[in-house]
Amino acid sequence: MQTLQHTLTEQFIEREEKFNAHNYHPLPVVIERGQGVFVWDVEGKKYYDFLSGYSAINQGHCHPKIVGAMLEQAQKLTLISRAFHSNLLGEFAEYITSYFGYDKVLPMNTGAEAVETALKLARKWAYEVKGIPENQAKILVCNENFHGRTINIISFSTDPDAKNGFGPFNPGYEVIAYNDTNALALALKDPNVCGFLVEPIQGEAGVVVPDEGYLKTCFDMCKEANVLFIADEIQSGLARTGKMLACDHENVKADILILGKALSGGTFPVSAVLCNDDIMLTIKAGQHGSTYGGNPMACKVTIAALQVLKDEQMCENAEIVGAYFREELRTINTPYISLVRGKGLLNAVVIQHSDPDAAWRLCLEMKEHGLIAKPTHGDKIRFSPPLMITKNQIDECVKIIAKSLSCLD
Repeated sequence: MQTLQHTLTEQFIEREEKFNAHNYHPLPVVIERGQGVFVWDVEGKKYYDFLSGYSAINQGHCHPKIVGAMLEQAQKLTLISRAFHSNLLGEFAEYITSYFGYDKVLPMNTGAEAVETALKLARKWAYEVKGIPENQAKILVCNENFHGRTINIISFSTDPDAKNGFGPFNPGYEVIAYNDTNALALALKDPNVCGFLVEPIQGEAGVVVPDEGYLKTCFDMCKEANVLFIADEIQSGLARTGKMLACDHENVKADILILGKALSGGTFPVSAVLCNDDIMLTIKAGQHGSTYGGNPMACKVTIAALQVLKDEQMCENAEIVGAYFREELRTINTPYISLVRGKGLLNAVVIQHSDPDAAWRLCLEMKEHGLIAKPTHGDKIRFSPPLMITKNQIDECVKIIAKSLSCLD
């Protein structure tokens, strides 16, 4: 029976590798079903999901209220494009702008599209409001950033895997050190700087949490220099860190807010850019758009997904259970975890081992014991389960992690 099951998994993987691009390196597990904090593979084995679709599934797999909203709307109207009005776009726009406290929203689909939208808004504002000479606007970004993989975005990436072999790259960006207010102060001396794009917590870099006060200091410095503070909360937002937005930990309200992933609870791509009229209304009809952005399905699902976060107190649970998880991880008696870090339920461990593939090996071992997670940047493993996970479930997962570490002996 074991041989048959192993063959079934292999068949799915071999088919995928034969016909699909090799632009990912997944764990050798084939998932076919999910519910809440759990997923099941094609052989029926159950796992704790500790990646949550890179924070797209904050509300849990197949949340009934979100799926219900999607199914209801799917039988009425899915897409008409923005060539016409829909009965749901205004409702969605009013709901999400009230939810986050902004004048306007520009809906898109993927996270990378939302980042590109924010960058375009910042440049348009630079020329029309700040008065920077045409084609001279500069946007500051941080090293070790991850904002997507379009040509424009990788133009300011410092990740060689994302960048090498894809040039030439787009100008208009300056990379400065993350978590370094002195570096920002120096860069802000350039009068052509119009925006500072930052992840409140760097997710892909291995859940790098900046010093307390960093975001507020950066925000204040940007205000003084008349520079837009642009927060990429695609991974860190929507209750993931124990607040609705990671910036909320320091009472910072970004000039431009970028959201994605969990806006749809993991059902399909929805992203959004929020800002006030002085920024948003610089873009006029025909200057930016998306066929699927703001479609009726997206509007209906997003309202449901955001409501679930509040109704089920997912911020509060993420804060309490996340702190408990970090405490329990630190009690594991092992030489292989050199650092535990994170906020809420966005956490990571740094693996210390002579084998550069140790983190990958540990993820393979955890999979065998019923928990799936993925390394990032070689020696780091991100732990970000759906936000309804309980302390009792955390206890089970910490035992799995502790038991699996023996594979590194």
